[in-house]
Order: sequence, then C-alpha cells, then structure tokens
Amino acid sequence: MAELLARLFVRNYKNTDDAAVRRAYGTMVSIIGIALNALLSGMKLAIGILTMSVSIQADAVNNLSDAGSSLISLICFRLSAKPADRDHPYGHARLEYVASMIVSFFILYVGVDLLWSSAKTLYTSIVTPEAATHVAFSWVAALILLASIVGKLFLAYLNHRIGKKLRSTVMRAAMTDSLSDVLSTTAVLVATVVAHFVALPFSLDGAMGIVVSVLILIAGWKILWETQNSILGEAPPEEIVRKIEALVMKSPVALGMHDLAVHQYGTNTVIASLHVEVDGAADTFDAHDAIDNIERELWDVLHVRATIHLDPIVIGDPVVDALRAEAELAVRSVDARITLHDFRAVCGTTHCNLIFDIAVPFECKQTDKELVAQIGEAITREHPAHFAVISVDRV
Repeated sequence: MAELLARLFVRNYKNTDDAAVRRAYGTMVSIIGIALNALLSGMKLAIGILTMSVSIQADAVNNLSDAGSSLISLICFRLSAKPADRDHPYGHARLEYVASMIVSFFILYVGVDLLWSSAKTLYTSIVTPEAATHVAFSWVAALILLASIVGKLFLAYLNHRIGKKLRSTVMRAAMTDSLSDVLSTTAVLVATVVAHFVALPFSLDGAMGIVVSVLILIAGWKILWETQNSILGEAPPEEIVRKIEALVMKSPVALGMHDLAVHQYGTNTVIASLHVEVDGAADTFDAHDAIDNIERELWDVLHVRATIHLDPIVIGDPVVDALRAEAELAVRSVDARITLHDFRAVCGTTHCNLIFDIAVPFECKQTDKELVAQIGEAITREHPAHFAVISVDRV
C-alpha cells in the first residue's frame, strides 16, 4: 500500500535523498494523517456526546490532537526542504527534530488534560454514584471504535514504512503515537462493551479514560526523550561508524584511524572528522592524495562529508615498535577497553618520553587524571627511565 501511494503521489519516489522527494513524501503522509484523524475525531466526538462517554470523547480529542500533529509535520517537511543559505550552511533538515518536540509537547498536554477529566469522572462515580453520568451503550459507537483501530493501524504502518525509507524522526514519532492510539482505543472499546453487560460499582468509562491518558502520556514522553537526544547531540549509529571504518581501512595507506566525530544535520547531511594514521616515511604528497580519495569515497558511497587529519607514524623501527608494545601493555593492564594511538618516542641519553593518546570509553568511571597516573606508574615500574606523556580522548 505504501509503495502504491508513493507511485501515485510522489514523483521520482525512489530518490529519497532528494529534498523535493522527501517533501512530497512528507506532504502525502501528513495530508492522509490530517484527513483520517479529523474524520475519526468528528465521528467519535459525536457518538461520545450522544452516549455521554468520557472515554470516547477523550479518544476523540486525542485524534484531534493527532490531526494537529500531522499539520505540524506538514509544515515541517516543507520548511526542512529549504536549501542551505548563509545563515544555515548545512540546510534546514534539523527542523524535523524541532517539529517532533512540538508534537511531543502537544501530546503531553492532551494526556494531562484527559487524565484530569477522567480521574474526576471516576472519583465522582465512587464518592457520589447518584451524580455519576450514565453511559448509553451503542453498537454504532463500538463499530466506530473498531474502524478507528483499523485506521490507526494503517497510519502506523504508513509512517513506519515511509519513515524507515526517509529515516525521518517525525514519522517515527507519528508511528509511535498511532500505535499508542490503537492501544487506547482498544481499551475504550473493551470498556464500552464490558460496561454494557457487567454492572460495576464504579465508572469503567472513567477508568478507561485514565488508561487512555496514561498511554498518551507515555507516547508523548517517548517522543520527547528521543527528540531531545537528537537536538542535544548523540553518539552516531553503530552502523554508520562501522561503514566509515571499513571504507577508510580498506585504503592501503591507512594503518589506523581514531578520533572519529560524526555530526548529523538532519537525515541526509552528515559531517564527520577523523584522524588516519599513515607511514611517516611515505611520500607526503602521495599520502595526501590517498586521503583526498578516502574523503571523496566517503561522500560518494556513504554521503558523509568528511575532513581527515593525516597522522604520520613510525613503522618498521624495532626500537619504536618495542616501546609502543610496552605502552600498549601498560594501557591494557589498567583497562583492557582503552586503546592507544598517535604513538611516538623521544629518547635522550638518560630517559625516554613515550608520547601517545588513549581512547577511553565513557563507561570507564576513573577520571582522566587517575588513568594517566596509573598508566604512567605501570610504565615506570617496568622501565624506570621511561616516562609517559598522555592525552586522553573520551569515546
């Protein structure tokens, strides 16, 4: 179904890296979301008022908020497709993150409001049963709720398929929200049927309204949590790191790589910087040419705009190799997860300075100062005339 809709409404639908194609996909999914949610909201609101069901009315308001979220997504996709300019040299694609956060705030507001009204209904039914509102049963209401479940499953499927294709945070948020709506509407449907056949000493309608609002709040919080990580900056996906490493290390000049930093400006704008170790005895111009080729291939194959710093190292020297092995042994003795790079040795008549960087995982709880002291002590304990000069990188 998603493929058929794409063929019908998106020109050049396979070229998802193109901003215009992404905008067309976003427009299509958003318009479908607005239309379907508005229709479901109108039907539920009408039947909820007629049957005096607070949970159905709550579900109607939830659908109305989803229509508003789809409208925000529509605006976002049109704005994020704007090309780069002087003030925004990397484009406007990060607007998707902002839109996702706005959607999450909208969902959380609706959830809190519905939680309050549902809790009030349940409390009234328990404390003053005579003042509680009686919910009239209707098979029409049950059929509308069932149709809503089917419609929301379709929206979840559509946002999942196309969101995965576009790697869109907004569509992932919409998918999560739609699945939450499926659960909440199912709860309302069960409450509607059960309340008709079973007499309970409290308002099942109000209780299910609370369930609906809690599910809405969970969905809103999940979207907010995922989006704030994107805005604050998060570790790059393992997949892209592996692909970059594999592409770099297949070059015959690359002896090692480190200090990889990846910055994502929306889905299709990835900026990376890294250091590549090369043989210090090799011709500088040849090494520079090879690094240029790696940068070009990173763009052509992975669409990563990379800047690579060339690090010349000494290889094949038995003295330097032995000193490096000594430093690596000391590093592993402190923490096997730590790696060493950029090694060089400066030796005089009385002592040797072993100069190197270490890459320390964030999970390592020791401070940088403690690590430097422990590695230095491990080196001088075995070789008193050898001293470590260490720089620490957290990775």
